Amino acid sequence: MNRVAWLRYFIVTGFIVFLEVLCRTGIIPATVMIPPTSMAAHLWALLASGRVTPDIIETIGNVIAAFLLSVTLGFALGAVIHSFPRLRRAIDPFLATYYALPFFAFYPLFIVLFGLGRPPIIAIGFLFGVVAMIIATLNGFDRIPRALLKTAAVYRMDPLSTALRIKLPSAAPYLFTGVKLAVAYSFIGVIAGEFIMSSSGLGYSIAYAFNNFDNKTMYALMLFVIVLVTAVNAFFYVWEQRLLARRGR
Repeated sequence: MNRVAWLRYFIVTGFIVFLEVLCRTGIIPATVMIPPTSMAAHLWALLASGRVTPDIIETIGNVIAAFLLSVTLGFALGAVIHSFPRLRRAIDPFLATYYALPFFAFYPLFIVLFGLGRPPIIAIGFLFGVVAMIIATLNGFDRIPRALLKTAAVYRMDPLSTALRIKLPSAAPYLFTGVKLAVAYSFIGVIAGEFIMSSSGLGYSIAYAFNNFDNKTMYALMLFVIVLVTAVNAFFYVWEQRLLARRGR
């Protein structure tokens, strides 16, 4: 590992040890937070028992559906908007203020439109993630060097070849940023949606534990979500770095 990775490791480890000491010494009461080691131990017990396995599978399925919809439709919409400058000028103010909208205030409307169950939760995850992908696509296409586009025109490359060989490779770093944001926002939207609109899933289980003062289960599941999201983002980060390294050769 390089110095930055070691520094990141020591910061995270130091923060965990700091929380452990505060919880063990009673500075943070057990009714507020349990020690990180207790979170990990209870999480292991929950996973071993299989009690939360159906909730984990449901939440991951919802996140994957919301993420795939966000990335595919976000990229397609971003490409279309980029092709029409007037449309983009009209939409830009809405994109800039999009995340100020209180999405969860509309959850009764989602229930009316999609019914109960998974569709409204996936819809919220999609709405959280899609605009991040649209903005990343627009930023990526904006930064394609004009010299490359002129070269494609000189060689009379068709639109598909230009997109695959010029536009996508040039915009790839920005598209990866959109993908990583779409993952994070999809998790946020799905789990928060399960808090208020579901009778199953990790979000529901966390809310149920909170309402019943079951701190061990609540913090164990929160730890699982943090580890899962961190692992997914780390995977995309490593993949991005490898692609950038190959591109720089």
